[in-house]
Order: sequence, then C-alpha cells, then structure tokens
Amino acid sequence: MTADTTDAPPMTGTDARTIRIGTRASLLARTQTDIIASALTDAGATVEVVTISTDGDRSQAAGTPIAMDGVGVFVTALRDALLAGEIDVAVHSYKDLPTAGVPGLTLAAVPAREDPRDALIARDGMVLGELPPGAVIGTGSPRRVAQIRALGLGLELVPIRGNVDTRIAKVTRGEIDGVVLARAGLARLGRVGEVTEVLDPLQVLPAPAQGALACECRSEDAALEHLLRTTLHDEGAAVAVAAERAVLSALGSPCSAPIGALAEVVEDLDDDGHVVERLSLRAVATTADGALVRGSATGETEDAEQIGRALAEELLADGAEPTGPSGPSHAS
Repeated sequence: MTADTTDAPPMTGTDARTIRIGTRASLLARTQTDIIASALTDAGATVEVVTISTDGDRSQAAGTPIAMDGVGVFVTALRDALLAGEIDVAVHSYKDLPTAGVPGLTLAAVPAREDPRDALIARDGMVLGELPPGAVIGTGSPRRVAQIRALGLGLELVPIRGNVDTRIAKVTRGEIDGVVLARAGLARLGRVGEVTEVLDPLQVLPAPAQGALACECRSEDAALEHLLRTTLHDEGAAVAVAAERAVLSALGSPCSAPIGALAEVVEDLDDDGHVVERLSLRAVATTADGALVRGSATGETEDAEQIGRALAEELLADGAEPTGPSGPSHAS
C-alpha cells in the first residue's frame, strides 16, 4: 500500500523535507553519492549524506576474506539502513546489486552511465600487448582473468584487493606490472589520465551493469521515488543494464563467475526506412573447462530482459556452465 503523503512536507523548495542519502565510506562510493546529492540539490531538494559502514568495506580494509561469498557485501548494510528508516535513499554501484530485489524497496532511478569498459594502468605507460610474457597483472575479478588469459599474451594474473589508491600504488611501487580496474570509477575519481589502455569490449567485456549507479528508496515513499526518477533516471542506461543483468540472472551467476555483458541502445532503420532505436547485446561466459563462450543478440528496447534471458540460453546451449544462485560481482 502506498503511504498517504497528503500532509507530508514537499520534496523541493524552502520547506522541503531533508532527504538522507546513504553511502559507503570509500572515496569512490562517496564520490558517486555526491553526484546524486548534487543533482537533487540542483533540483531544489534538501539533502544530507549519511555514511554507512558495510561488512565488505571492513573486510577490504582489514585484508580479510569477504564473507557471504561476496554476494551483496557492499549492499546489505545500506539496504538494512533504508528499511530501518535510517536513510531515505541508497546509492549503489549497480553491478554490486544481487539480481533479486528486496521486498519493501524500489529501484527508483538509474542515472546516466559512465563508460562501462575496463581499463589498464601499467608501468611505463604500456598497453597489454606491450607487456612482456610473465608480467604480473593484478585483478580481483575471475571475469577479467578468464578473458585476459584467453588473449594468449602469457601474462601472470594475480588476485588483488583494496581501494583504487591501494591497487594503483602497487603498480607505482613496482610490486606488480599493471592493474585492471573499471574505467568508470577512475573517471569519477578524476584519475582517468593514469589509464594506459582502455580495453576493447571485443576482447574483454565488462561486468553486467559496470559503470552504472542505482538509486533505491522505500517502496512506500512514492513522492521520493517520483523525484528520483524525474531528476536522475536515464532510460537508455536502464534498458541496457536490464538486458545485461538478465543474462547474469539467467546464468545463475554468483560473484565468482566470469560473466561479462554489454548492451547498447543503437540507431537502426525499420522496414520503412525510419530511424528507430534497438538494443544490441553481447555476452561472454565460460565452460566447465574454462573456455570462453561468446554470443550476441539484438532486438527491441522494450524487450531488454527477454533478449538477455534468450542470449543466456544460447550461451548455455553452447556449453556455458550454469553457476547456481544469482548475485553480484563486487570485484568484477
């Protein structure tokens, strides 16, 4: 049931209610939250940013293994605070969200997406193809490991944890030869100038929803949901991400599974020669023996989730390994 908001304070203006936006403590999370807070402030809203400590952040800071197999570790604390009424909006990196929703919460807006591709920061300004065989590349993502290994460059891929500063510092200190990160995070932190190569999705597909943010609120807060959607929502980004996450969900992928997917809304011509928008989707998964299976599909934007599920079925038919209960890939 939708709450009665007849006597509720307005969402914008001098008498507006204060919207409490929850964020993780990391610099990247706070930067992403500030993007949302600024947009709402520009729309006339009054906002307050509330920092929430998550199990994932504590585990990462301590260098200990992430609990719960990584599923939702950066999400659960924010959602709990939202359900408890401690915050009004939770800002997530969309790729961290489990594919299953939570009763009582609504995904109100998907803002415009940053560049979803992966990026390399390597010593001496090198790109992947210039690094010598045996060069050590850090990544916490099985998805990246599987696809980079398939390039046949003879690179040594090692696990790495920590925030962006920590990972890049390992390259600067010479502990490793390079690190692969999401370009979106580097762009939001103003560090894209350190990138030595943006990886071509034809070689390395990003994680489903990489580069996208998700803004959640309580389902009963209809006025706030409307404000978030009208102020922040980008339908093109939402459609693309819906298709990518449908692949993830249909493959039953946990965070450890090497699943990549990238969708784009592109212009096409219909049978009458009129320009129309269509969805183009590519995905990659692995077989039981670690080989890559790739596929692509196109269709109408309103069929995004159906296109994603159908492509996942094609991948399974081609030998992709189903991987169990669905979840996010925080390290992907």
